[in-house]
Amino acid sequence: MKPVADWLNGEQCEVAWRGEQSLLLNTMRRQVLALSRTLQTLPGTQWALCFDDSYHFCVTLLAAWYAGKVPVIPGHCRAAQLNEMRDELDGVISDLPLDIQLPLLKWKGEEAEGKLPALPTDATLVLFTSGSTGAPRRVVKSLAVLEQESRWLTALWGEQLADCRIIASVSHQHLYGLTFRIMLPMALGRPFAAQQVFYSEQLAEQWQQGRHALISSPAFLRRLDHSLTTSDCALIVSAGGTLAWQDAQRSHQAMNCPVNEIYGSTETGVIAWRQRIVDEAAWQRFPGVRLQQVETDRWQVYSALIENQEGWRLDDRLRVDAEGHFQLAGRHDRSVKIEDKRISLSDIERRLLALPGVTDAAALAVTRHGRQAIGVVLVLDTPLDDQQLHQQKKCWRQHLQPSLEPVALPRYWRVVETIPVTSQSKRAWPQIEELFHVTG
Repeated sequence: MKPVADWLNGEQCEVAWRGEQSLLLNTMRRQVLALSRTLQTLPGTQWALCFDDSYHFCVTLLAAWYAGKVPVIPGHCRAAQLNEMRDELDGVISDLPLDIQLPLLKWKGEEAEGKLPALPTDATLVLFTSGSTGAPRRVVKSLAVLEQESRWLTALWGEQLADCRIIASVSHQHLYGLTFRIMLPMALGRPFAAQQVFYSEQLAEQWQQGRHALISSPAFLRRLDHSLTTSDCALIVSAGGTLAWQDAQRSHQAMNCPVNEIYGSTETGVIAWRQRIVDEAAWQRFPGVRLQQVETDRWQVYSALIENQEGWRLDDRLRVDAEGHFQLAGRHDRSVKIEDKRISLSDIERRLLALPGVTDAAALAVTRHGRQAIGVVLVLDTPLDDQQLHQQKKCWRQHLQPSLEPVALPRYWRVVETIPVTSQSKRAWPQIEELFHVTG
């Protein structure tokens, strides 16, 4: 494994590809140099990176570091939300047609001759993550920590990835995609796909001669069209949400490779991994990760990938065995207060999932005319017309009444084909909330 600076100054090789186009290291180095010189002439330090193309993103990330800037990865590329962040940003660099109120530096792909300066040893970047409330949280990551994370992954999967090309269905605008489709390929000197795959047909088109690794999400694996012809995978990695056992099995059969899952977060980096060859496979901690029980059913994680010594409190419940392996046992309750009563949204969701015909559920507090009530979003196993749905709601309420307080009974109901999720397969709470903007 090579540090980023050594890799960028290494011998000529393919670093990425876009369709039939091979993208080479010498070109990337010249583009990094040109863009870093441009950035050095611009005021401010906090520049947001908003890119559709992962090769463009990689060049810009490196250029920002060489220019002494702090790249900010907001997790999205939406103009309205970038404008809301304008007090925290000095500008935006992008290959997208953004209409924003911030200074915008458009990707041009210019090249320059010369030698790159030394990469700053204190290089950092900023990511934004949102929890169940949708409120963004600022997380600072150093290049040193990102490279340490790549070393851990190389120790685990380096041999499997030695002759692989990296394909991804997840965005580089989040830590999982940044780590696995940008940082890890650089560390291993392996080419990555500049374009993200969204559909099974695109995945089938990406297979070329040689071996591939797929960096995926549970949502993509769940939608995978198993009738399409795909090549054998050297490695499949999934993260960002719960992967159903049947989806793990089907993906294994389709690509002749078991699915490896990653457990972690933006704040903690990778914590553990498991190979999903059985349904209840235990999670194994990465070396350098320590779990400590700090309260009844509460765990603190300490890791070389966490930028402070205090560690990070996990929102998940864990069942840890004597060897330190663990199972996930649900999350600590999300709760809201309605009419002075604390209501567990997690409990409501659990009870909704026990209702006949319900395959997925999300609960949240909905405010109408200054008053809060519970709204729920359901996915059903069978479509219902309006009359059937009206009758079914009555049945559902009857099922829920014995176990929920009156203020916890859902007042607003929405039925959808799928509950909105982010590109990281986490609940997209702002979009879920939008479902209740229309009275019903």
